[in-house]
Amino acid sequence: MNARDKTGQKPVRLVFELSRADNPRLFDELVQFPQGVKRVNRLRVLAYDGLLAQYGVFAPAIGSISAPTVSSPGAEVTNGLFEPALKE
Repeated sequence: MNARDKTGQKPVRLVFELSRADNPRLFDELVQFPQGVKRVNRLRVLAYDGLLAQYGVFAPAIGSISAPTVSSPGAEVTNGLFEPALKE
């Protein structure tokens, strides 16, 4: 018995069709990977990163589409990791 069985939560299974007309950027990113595990894993990473950006953990890139943000003290610290080094 694993941890998933103990909590009683079943995994979410998604089956969907995506055309380039629906979301060109996402389509172009995913079509670079062969069907199967690699493509699914890339979609999983993109979805998780998008979720973090939505909650303000990652700030959206300058010039990108604005996303709703939630004020989080940890977001400033995390985003600071990716800024240029401080000059001494």
